[in-house]
Amino acid sequence: MPVPHEYQRCDDHLWDYFHDLAETAGIETSHRAYTTTQGVFQAFRRRLTLQDSIRFARTLPVGLRALYVEAWDPEEPVSPPGDRATWTREAQALRPDHNFAPDTCIEDVATCVRRHLVDPAALERVLATLPPWASEFWRS
Repeated sequence: MPVPHEYQRCDDHLWDYFHDLAETAGIETSHRAYTTTQGVFQAFRRRLTLQDSIRFARTLPVGLRALYVEAWDPEEPVSPPGDRATWTREAQALRPDHNFAPDTCIEDVATCVRRHLVDPAALERVLATLPPWASEFWRS
């Protein structure tokens, strides 16, 4: 079997995503888009069980999937669901001296992640099995 396209060009797809997010969120660089995305991913995944988090990660393109699991401590206790303001503050707290995530970072990342999915229906199927707050988190 040939190497799937998403693996052949995962670097290009990831940089396309970072540039898209930088433009969407009004953050000047792909480096800021990287930190914004990682902060949003961490705010989301800390509220899921390990099993649910892995099922969610499998819906992401290869590069974003890698970023989702980066620096993950699977032993960390699951956080309460929270609300959009809490999620935003947590996303903005990652590397605070280098984090320029706007107050709209959750919506911005959700919009761009959805634009770059290989199988958008897979995300919807997984979100339908997660607690209700998860769908709200990924509403764009």
